Amino acid sequence: MQALLAIDQGTTSSRAIVFDAAGRKLGVHQIELPQSYPQPGWVEHDALRIRDDVVACVLGALKAAKLTARDIAGIGITNQRETTVVWDRATGAPIHPAIVWQDRRTAEFCARYADRSDWLSERTGLLLDPYFSATKISWILDRVDGARQRAERGELAFGTVDCWLLWCLTSGRVHATDASNACRTALMNLRTQQWDDELLAFFGVPKALLPEIRDCAAEFGLTDPVVFDGAMPIRGMLGDQQAATVGQACFAPGMIKSTYGTGCFMVLNTGDECVRSKNRLLSTVAYQFNGKPTFALEGSIFVAGAAVQWLRDAVHLIKAAGETEALARSVQDTQGVYLVPAFTGLGAPYWDPEARGAILGLTRDSGIAHIVRAALESVGYQTRDLMQAMREDALSPTELRVDGGMVVNDFVTQSLADILQITVVRPAMVETTALGAAYAAGLQSGVYESLEQIAQLWAEDARFEPGIQPAQAEQRYAGWLDAVARVRSQPA
Repeated sequence: MQALLAIDQGTTSSRAIVFDAAGRKLGVHQIELPQSYPQPGWVEHDALRIRDDVVACVLGALKAAKLTARDIAGIGITNQRETTVVWDRATGAPIHPAIVWQDRRTAEFCARYADRSDWLSERTGLLLDPYFSATKISWILDRVDGARQRAERGELAFGTVDCWLLWCLTSGRVHATDASNACRTALMNLRTQQWDDELLAFFGVPKALLPEIRDCAAEFGLTDPVVFDGAMPIRGMLGDQQAATVGQACFAPGMIKSTYGTGCFMVLNTGDECVRSKNRLLSTVAYQFNGKPTFALEGSIFVAGAAVQWLRDAVHLIKAAGETEALARSVQDTQGVYLVPAFTGLGAPYWDPEARGAILGLTRDSGIAHIVRAALESVGYQTRDLMQAMREDALSPTELRVDGGMVVNDFVTQSLADILQITVVRPAMVETTALGAAYAAGLQSGVYESLEQIAQLWAEDARFEPGIQPAQAEQRYAGWLDAVARVRSQPA
């Protein structure tokens, strides 16, 4: 059997999915992952909990698929990007909780060196923002006793979550990452695909901390046979948004996808050309196979599905995410209510780490249904922000492929089509992040011969066309822009 196993380690859950060669799910196991918030704007994970949950998920998925380690042609790992783990090479113990990509604790450093942002963008395609790993690494080294000296002596290791899991699953034998994750650290030169000494010096990150950079499809090593009752080859590695790009078969320049999970991430394939945005979008590696990178423009939104979690867990307006569609449809509109979910600042194109969330436009008649509907509609408005930036960069997609947990909600998907005024297409397999990791492992394993073969496996589930007039979409979006202006830390 040519079965492939995807490890999908996300911000709010860990899961493993076993796929067959046709991209059909054979078995899945998922465990929710708690976050901690030590201070306002800080977000952390327990890296050891991530490791243990992933092992449990793999065992559970194999059991559900009625397969063993010997049946797996390759493992693909996909992960929440930018989240930073630093650990002891000798013991494998993290020296600090993992600092999550959403975390804003290094905002002061980024503001202090704002004049270096263009220099950084030229080398990395990124902006100087707490989102990326480099400032997180430096923060840990400066605040954990003796960490900087130990790092310089080569006693410590850094990794994003893909790298951390690879280290754990191979029992410390392999310290490596892939180009799609490395490019999100703000330490990799986008043109050379290597760690950049000037960037390391600027952020104060010792090179001895860093993993080897490999292709997204490569021989990453064998899992410890004790862990899964047999060794399995790890042959694919992609950051979650790049994995979804592969899973959505966006292989041609101009193709675009948007993933709706904890956050929202829109990725536009730009092919061999590394396009520099004039509107604060990011240049990034979409994927790298056979030593050749394919580039993309990306817009990052920090809160999408996390807004629904907030409605459920923090303010208890709903008991389960599945309630939101019926609630949103129970009212004709939001009656002018807007929810700006800037809980950890605003991402692209604003990049305002000090902005904070707000519900605006409330009246005596406003109720739970209006707030819930406003939360769901905020996803479309934030996506429109990204699309506007792309259009101003002279890129005008006419069709958007969407995926992620939120798009099983037809209200959300229709709302996207309405506010964007373009066709929105949902694939038959919405688990495209995990599927993309499996595809990368399948390429390395010989299950697939080419990207063209993978593209033929993509299938459409539903197509959503705009259901409101352009003037109405513009009016609603103008209200959103006014709401955003009210929460920004500084005037636009």
